[in-house]
Amino acid sequence: MTDEELIALAARARRDAYAPYSRFAVGAAVVTASGRVFTGANVENASYGLSVCAERVAAWKAVSEGESEIVAVAVVTGDGVTPCGACRQVLAEFAPRERGLAGMRVLVADAHGRHTAHTLDELLPAAFTPEDLRT
Repeated sequence: MTDEELIALAARARRDAYAPYSRFAVGAAVVTASGRVFTGANVENASYGLSVCAERVAAWKAVSEGESEIVAVAVVTGDGVTPCGACRQVLAEFAPRERGLAGMRVLVADAHGRHTAHTLDELLPAAFTPEDLRT
C-alpha cells in the first residue's frame, strides 16, 4: 500500500469523527504486519476524559481482530499535527517485535494531503515498551 493510499483511508475515516466539542476531527489508518488495514476516528464525550483518539481506535480495532503488530499508521487532521503522547505510547505497545519503534512508519497529513513521514522512535524517544518489563 502506498503512503497516499493509506493517507486517503485515514482521511476517509476522519469524516466519521465525532468531535462536537473540540471540532478537531482526526482520522487514522493502521497497517498490521500481515498487511491488514484498520481505520478509526476520534470520538469525544461530554465527559472529556472519556474521549478517545483516532489512532487508538484504529489500533484497538486491529488488536480486537487478532493483530498485534502495527508497521505503519497514517493520521489526518486539519492542520497535520502529530499523534498525542498517549497515542504514541499505545502505538509503541504494538510496534513490530523484530524492528521495534524504528519499524513503525508514521505518516502525518493535513486536510490538503500534505504529509510528513516519521518513525515512531523519532516521535517517542526513550519509550517505555513491553521489553522494559522483562528486565
